[in-house]
Amino acid sequence: MTPKQIVAELDRHIVGQTAAKKAVAVAIRNRWRRQQLPPELRADITPKNIILIGPTGVGKTEIARRLAQLVGAPFVKVEATKFTEVGYVGRDVESMVRDLVEAAVGIVRVTQREQVKEKAAERVTDRLLDLLLPPTKAGTWEPDAESEEQEKRARTREKFREKLLAGELEERTVEIAVEQKSSPFQLFQVTGMENIDLDGMMERLNPKSAPPRQVPIKEARKFLLEQETEALIDRATVSEQAIDLAENQGIIFLDELDKVCGAEGRNGGADVSRQGVQRDLLPVVEGTTVNTKHGPVKTDFVLFIAAGAFHTAKPSDLMPELQGRFPIRVELTDLTKADFLRILTEPKHALTKQYSELLKTEGVELEFTAEGVEALADMAFDLNRSIQNIGARRLHTILERVVEDISFAGPELAGTKVVIDGPTVREKIGAIIQKDDLSKYIL
Repeated sequence: MTPKQIVAELDRHIVGQTAAKKAVAVAIRNRWRRQQLPPELRADITPKNIILIGPTGVGKTEIARRLAQLVGAPFVKVEATKFTEVGYVGRDVESMVRDLVEAAVGIVRVTQREQVKEKAAERVTDRLLDLLLPPTKAGTWEPDAESEEQEKRARTREKFREKLLAGELEERTVEIAVEQKSSPFQLFQVTGMENIDLDGMMERLNPKSAPPRQVPIKEARKFLLEQETEALIDRATVSEQAIDLAENQGIIFLDELDKVCGAEGRNGGADVSRQGVQRDLLPVVEGTTVNTKHGPVKTDFVLFIAAGAFHTAKPSDLMPELQGRFPIRVELTDLTKADFLRILTEPKHALTKQYSELLKTEGVELEFTAEGVEALADMAFDLNRSIQNIGARRLHTILERVVEDISFAGPELAGTKVVIDGPTVREKIGAIIQKDDLSKYIL
């Protein structure tokens, strides 16, 4: 996709913040441009990491989430506050690279499954025929078999094949062994040992066995298709392609970066969740090799997009070395009254549309008038300015309050039409504004 196409697609879901959309669109396009260069030049061009700076609720995370849906690249969103310095209890920063590889494995597996789909379906048909009409001891169904009985059975088998393909035998039952997938050892993974495949080790030591069950062919086909698909996928190839995809196309969105800002020794003692995390982040962002259960992964060409409100801290409070690894900084603006109005009406799945569709399931027709939508935007803007600025999340607070009684009485209102206009909004929200107490409704 071209940068203009990426921005246009983001515009369908996110209002405003053009500068941030342009920055991420250019970064994504530069990934494609780099792939077109000669190998010797390609190795010297690294991604230009981005910091998105802005208050809560203005679209930082939403831009990253929608971007992940647009590009077919492995994407991971992590919060910097989840990490601690190496050597302490908690997740180390390298775990986000392991998560990125797992995301890449998922993408590659989807592609591989699509490639082997037809062959797996053929093998499933053969296995179902074996269940319906077990082969003789010789195990052959070739038409040129010497035995007349075998030729007869071969013709019968072909008739069954035609019926199977025509869907005429879907309700007939067959006996198969259905494996129940479980991963009990994931609960006991030790920090720093995520790259050890405990499930795979235990499966090899103690192969799964399941008692046979009588199931209809339509259900048996699903189980057998899963088994045959897994058998046709080469794990080594998946790991190899996933690592290449993660290294060259991976995107890591690092949220709440401002929460790990802090000068050395500011709070006294070892600050393992702030300055220590920054020190550990530095080599990962700069480029290092992380061991995963699929193999070593280099982070030199992974794109990092960081975000933070930076209310109590400034980007300059980050370690100078870490600041230098994020050369592109984009400030997202506060939402205006006009922005709130657009958020309520323009996006593909705007909030007003969401509430209307939810109540439509009860047979209630919910209509927001132009005056009512404008009143919602006015209230959101005024409350953010007078109490606390929580951005577009304020709209959730107000809308929930406005439609609370309608949602509660929804089943009894089936077949009716409810109109929400300006006076209705002001009546529902006015009392709360006068009390200046939104503690019950703030998200």
